[in-house]
Amino acid sequence: MLPTFDTETGVKKFLAAGLGAILAVMIVTVSSAAPTAGRQEELVNLVKHDCGSCHGLTLKGGLGSALLPKQLSERPDEDLVAIILEGLTDTPMPPWEGQLSEEEAAWIVQLLKKGVPE
Repeated sequence: MLPTFDTETGVKKFLAAGLGAILAVMIVTVSSAAPTAGRQEELVNLVKHDCGSCHGLTLKGGLGSALLPKQLSERPDEDLVAIILEGLTDTPMPPWEGQLSEEEAAWIVQLLKKGVPE
């Protein structure tokens, strides 16, 4: 005997799968929201002082390369986020994973590409 296809059940499964996909996109969108204003201030301070200790207090370079918009404009955001989170092997660039979320690293990349306020 051949199995029968219940159209109503099939439509319900299709709609449930579609709804699940929409919810997944909404969750990813919400979780990748910009850090709060207070956290943004902390991240700017981190960039100026922690990053600045190697990349120069004006971010024009030092032990590490320059982190100015001109130098970063051609670099893909994903690559820069990965460098921030994973560090660079055989260099002094440490990994910040565990201290920064991926969303915070992405926010820092955008900050650096726009220019860090003085």
